[in-house]
Amino acid sequence: MRAFACPVCHGYIAFESDQCTSCAAWVGLVLPSQEMVAIDVDPGATVVVGGRAWTHCTQRRTLECNWLTPADQEAEQRGRCLACSLIRREPDADDTLAREKLVPAVRALRRLVYQLDDLHLPLTPWWRQDGGLAFDLLSSYTAGKKVIIGHAGGVITIDVVETLDDYRERLRVALGEPYRTVLGHFRHEVGHYYQNILVENGDGAARHLDACRALFGDEQVSYSDAIERHYAFGAPKGWEESFISEYATMHPWEDFAECFAHYLHIADTIDTTREAGMVLRADRVRFSAPRDVAPLESYDDAPIEQLLFDWRWISLFFNRVNTAMGKPPLYPFELPPAVVAKLGFVHRVVRDTARERQAGAAL
Repeated sequence: MRAFACPVCHGYIAFESDQCTSCAAWVGLVLPSQEMVAIDVDPGATVVVGGRAWTHCTQRRTLECNWLTPADQEAEQRGRCLACSLIRREPDADDTLAREKLVPAVRALRRLVYQLDDLHLPLTPWWRQDGGLAFDLLSSYTAGKKVIIGHAGGVITIDVVETLDDYRERLRVALGEPYRTVLGHFRHEVGHYYQNILVENGDGAARHLDACRALFGDEQVSYSDAIERHYAFGAPKGWEESFISEYATMHPWEDFAECFAHYLHIADTIDTTREAGMVLRADRVRFSAPRDVAPLESYDDAPIEQLLFDWRWISLFFNRVNTAMGKPPLYPFELPPAVVAKLGFVHRVVRDTARERQAGAAL
């Protein structure tokens, strides 16, 4: 995640903030230019960026959104920024309990959308194209029935009750998961979406599908049978040698989605590390380190092994920081060669897609 600076005093501004804590200037985030810009607090205020007028998202108060949206946007966008416009269904306005939990859920959604845009992955909204990306953010506490987290036909469903720490922790322990967060849910489910549109269909099928099946398995096998088998017998013995998590063993679709989510975890944390100016100095640590680790500005042209080498040493540091605070390790996962190969495939799909989209935009 980029470190944002106040356009007035140049102090640090958090990704979620709409006001500088140092000089009190009101700001908003413009996604295409990836910058915070100064803008009057009035709802009708505008600011020109890149030759286009931008104004506050209509969800600024309701969902605590600090993003700006084009003043001349499409009517279907409902006055919302791109991230908020991707929400297809949400709790009713009078469902105050669910609406309260919706705010942190959408905060995680904005982080997801920012990263996907930064990676130059396609973000075609549901209101612009059938099968486009959509989010149903509902509450199993107030919807009258259990909300099943999942993806189908471009629609990602998230249970906003997952924002409750005690609820999410109970499930994490019951399911034997070393990691479970709302942002993690978003990243996993969007992995299903991108496997569908970038690997299994269109031009992606001709270029990537055979390689995907060779690494992850045949996605055509029965998903319902796989679910039944997984919850009846659990992960196969020795799963750690080929999979990043027990859940990934259930079906090739879940294996891909888990690896896609981890790719986003790793890429975002390394970006955040670089933006903080952090460098691991081999001559300053008390243990043997092979070289200095300075996160790259971009790993676009680097092999996955270089990204994961840097990540190994950076995550070692963050794991130690977490345990120093009495918390579990930040990244409690091992990356065996088989998983490295799978992450390498995700890396190729992401970078090939980005290059093609950038080349098309330049024409």
